[in-house]
Amino acid sequence: MAAIVSQALFILFVSSYVNALSSNYYDKTCPHLESTVTSAVKIAMTNDKTVPAALLRMHFHDCFIRGCDASVLLESKGNNQAEKDGPPNISLHAFYVIDNAKKAVEALCPGVVSCADILALAARDAVALSGGPTWEVPKGRKDGRISKASETRQLPAPTFNISQLQQSFSQRGLSLEDLVALSGGHTLGFAHCSSFQNRIHSFSATLDVDPSLQPSFASSLRSVCPAHNKVRNAGATLDSTSTAFDNAYYKLLLQGKSIFSSDQALLTNPTTKALVSKFASSQQEFENAFVESIIKMSSITGGQEIRLDCKVVR
Repeated sequence: MAAIVSQALFILFVSSYVNALSSNYYDKTCPHLESTVTSAVKIAMTNDKTVPAALLRMHFHDCFIRGCDASVLLESKGNNQAEKDGPPNISLHAFYVIDNAKKAVEALCPGVVSCADILALAARDAVALSGGPTWEVPKGRKDGRISKASETRQLPAPTFNISQLQQSFSQRGLSLEDLVALSGGHTLGFAHCSSFQNRIHSFSATLDVDPSLQPSFASSLRSVCPAHNKVRNAGATLDSTSTAFDNAYYKLLLQGKSIFSSDQALLTNPTTKALVSKFASSQQEFENAFVESIIKMSSITGGQEIRLDCKVVR
């Protein structure tokens, strides 16, 4: 009962805070904020095509722990292991993009813009610069002071089934439609073998490979990720157009060519399966839903201050 009450209070807090965010929050105090962040993302993308996927994932991983408060950016200090050193976050990268954007913003508007807002803007730019939609980012988040690696266990895992996914999202005030739309973020990026090993080796007592995987696709995954893989960076792209923000993820999912168990899980519930089909058949429907859901997710917040350095609490 206590858990239900605390969840209801959390959702109430989230919905009340959404109203406090505003798309024109910095219009007077930092009018060149958005172009400054976009410039930092563009420069990084010219040198590393994996930057957009990294920024989008970083924003998601930030928002799911204590809200979108930039706690994922903090460095571990003393005996405290920060979120970025938690197991699900060890593969996060491109933190330097946020650091560079923050330095440029501080030069223009000292002490005004939160790291959390910069991360939300950078994630939007990552999508838009990859050929996806753009949107007005509600701003006014504050940065948090607490970052604990142990709390990263709350992140939805690539091995989750549909009920675990639904619970994880609903605890944050997010619906099944938000779950399916935000899963479309997997259109960008790369997965290491460890994230999908469970589907291609020793799947069950009687089957080595997950039978929901298309056989030739399963074979290709097994060839890059053998049972005792020793290649540190071995893995597979999350869809066939991993640097373009499109709806290929949903099309491949319906063909048995998804990477994670959590992707395949979307086909095990009538509501989520229907949404997968809808987004697979219409890029526009996907983009509209994604924008609505990421604005909703990025409005979960809980920080209290503006950090001058995104990596350190002073």
